[in-house]
Amino acid sequence: MHSIDKVSQHILKAKLIPLFYENDVVVVVEVVKALYAGGIRTIEFTHRGVNALQNFKALVALKEQMPDLFLGIGTIKNQEDAKSYINAGADFLISPVFDASVADMAYLHKVLWIPGCMTPTEIHVAQQAGCNIVKLFPGNVLGPGFIEAIKPLFNDVHFLVTGGVDATEQSITTWLKAGAAGVGLGSKLITKSLLASKQYSELTVTSRNLLTIEGLK
Repeated sequence: MHSIDKVSQHILKAKLIPLFYENDVVVVVEVVKALYAGGIRTIEFTHRGVNALQNFKALVALKEQMPDLFLGIGTIKNQEDAKSYINAGADFLISPVFDASVADMAYLHKVLWIPGCMTPTEIHVAQQAGCNIVKLFPGNVLGPGFIEAIKPLFNDVHFLVTGGVDATEQSITTWLKAGAAGVGLGSKLITKSLLASKQYSELTVTSRNLLTIEGLK
């Protein structure tokens, strides 16, 4: 298992985190292979369906072929789920909320946890709990101006944005210029149509192109 510092540094260097959920484990594996082939080395699978833990374990096994891949789990809202995925081999945990029990579990097992926040108060609580990377969610509600306004108040906090980020140079650079340390891309990158058509090579090409964007190089 990687140290918290190593995972943090990797995420902040990567700046782009694809995130998705799919019930079919075959599709899940193919999506990760396509992202990896496109140069992606940080992926968040989300705990959003009945097969989530089972499929995540399949991805952990797949990491044997991808030793430089950092694999995290998102949508963690309670201590029990946090423990299950830590035991399954998650490199990091991401939540849509701040939950003290999840914070305790991550601290106990020395695993990076990134809580979701929407207000200065929530960010302050997360910082007091030792979190130096915070997920701002939903980004489409908050907007880039929110980061510009709060960044001077939280100089030691790195903000990741999910929700409201498009898979375009304009969208990504707007968030980065506003002060975001990175962005999460879900259905705007791993679209329903792509999953339905199984045209995984398109995802590889798109990922490769995104990584040429200024700020992600």
